[in-house]
Amino acid sequence: MLKDFQIESINQPLLDWFQKGHRTLPWREKPTPYRVWVSEIMLQQTRVEAVKPYFERFLTELPSVRDLAECEEERLLKLWEGLGYYNRVRNMQIAAKTVMKEYDGELPADYEKLLKLKGIGHYTAGAIASIAFGIPVPAVDGNVLRVITRVTLDDTDIMKQSFRTQMEEYLRKAMPKDAASAYNQALMELGAMVCVPNGAPDCENCPLEKLCRARQQGTQMEYPVKSKAKKRKQEDKTVLVIQDGNKVILRKRPSKGLLAGMYEFPNLEGHLSEKEVLQYVEELGLTPVRIQSLEPAKHIFSHIEWHMNGYVVKVAQLEEESGDNLFLEAEDCLKNYPVPSAFERYKSYIERLK
Repeated sequence: MLKDFQIESINQPLLDWFQKGHRTLPWREKPTPYRVWVSEIMLQQTRVEAVKPYFERFLTELPSVRDLAECEEERLLKLWEGLGYYNRVRNMQIAAKTVMKEYDGELPADYEKLLKLKGIGHYTAGAIASIAFGIPVPAVDGNVLRVITRVTLDDTDIMKQSFRTQMEEYLRKAMPKDAASAYNQALMELGAMVCVPNGAPDCENCPLEKLCRARQQGTQMEYPVKSKAKKRKQEDKTVLVIQDGNKVILRKRPSKGLLAGMYEFPNLEGHLSEKEVLQYVEELGLTPVRIQSLEPAKHIFSHIEWHMNGYVVKVAQLEEESGDNLFLEAEDCLKNYPVPSAFERYKSYIERLK
């Protein structure tokens, strides 16, 4: 349990291990407050390897808080395209505008002030404060919770906010005041590379092996204790890639709700037959020439799963736009219109038209 374990005992072996060798990551090379902020928001619910190219592109296009604050929304969403959870970048822009207005474009070197910015929670505020400014505050994410609950043999449900708050206070008192950045990054690195989230931990190469109570008892896989998430709702959809030559149809989603303001292929509720699809296309005022069914696709959101069937429908001619439908050149569509990764399988059919 947390209270009867001398957590300070992990400090030196942890820091020594981290200093001997750790991953070279683009945001570690120059840990300015802005770069740390962007990387931490991108890394939420996204793998490190997937984030790397997005991070480089984002920083090239928007190298400062001012650039982020002033960026046009569609361009911003296009830069984020494929990362998902688009409210993350929308909240970043709101926070950037606040930083411009209240802090002259510089993120504040203050944990509590960081915490008040839109989209920045306890973990992100702790990461920015410690890594960019050296402020001794913890940054408790899933990796850290896993490492510490195994080391201390704590079986509290990590989904309880009260436990996360307790963990933050526990580590705050124990962390070395002159090595906050290395300490937090070392815990994150240990959880990502050794005390891993999926599969058995690599205990033989863990600097905390001799201190870890779960290792001593052989119960590593029983920790952390985590209550089961609510089962996701399944939604069936039929997605249509309607094309004529190198033109395709996209439409913009509503400004609020799931994937707000993004562009999508026309889609309908349920799994429709070819006959039903052709009837729908005709109702749009178009003349279908050929229809081809596509492989099913699935996309998982935090609380919903989309199970999609798709069709490519070639039509006689796309001329005047109707309603919410946009008739776009394939290259223009790919370059300028943010289409969420939920439709990635169907986007590949546009790429063939360029």
